[in-house]
Amino acid sequence: MAAVLNRLPGSDCVKFCHRAVDELCGSKSSCRSDTADTLSLSESLNVLDSLKAFYTLAVVNNYSDEEVLAGMTDLDHSHTKALLNVLRSRKAEIHAALLEKTNCISSTSLQDFDWQLKLALSSDNISSLQTPLVSLNLNVKRNGHVTPVAIEMNREELNTLISSLEAANKVVLHLI
Repeated sequence: MAAVLNRLPGSDCVKFCHRAVDELCGSKSSCRSDTADTLSLSESLNVLDSLKAFYTLAVVNNYSDEEVLAGMTDLDHSHTKALLNVLRSRKAEIHAALLEKTNCISSTSLQDFDWQLKLALSSDNISSLQTPLVSLNLNVKRNGHVTPVAIEMNREELNTLISSLEAANKVVLHLI
């Protein structure tokens, strides 16, 4: 990406970075007019995709200016400054767009939760059980209404839930 982006004049680089953020935020616009003389169509599309991925990672991981600069050693100083300025000025907008994309996955969202660890000492069938149990109380918002959901799990079920939530988080991060 750096070699191709370095071929753009500074002002075109700034416009191109803003176009990448515009597209990331849901606005579809042609970037060919700014780069048609300098980049081929495939180069423009590849750099646009790379910039969108860069801005997504920078916002999701909340990179500092130093972390951004460390990853841009192959770019000219003016191009690095352009990328960083666009990131700084539109970080909130990118964050809001990424949250909106994530929220569109489901109309249900977790509003609050509470948990308790219990030790079951006995049951109807077994006089001495001594099994740890987790009670998880979720407040789930669906279509504007908050519904309480109560779950009680043993250690195996809790590990399965945690694994499922970690896998779901990876999928969500990949979609962003």
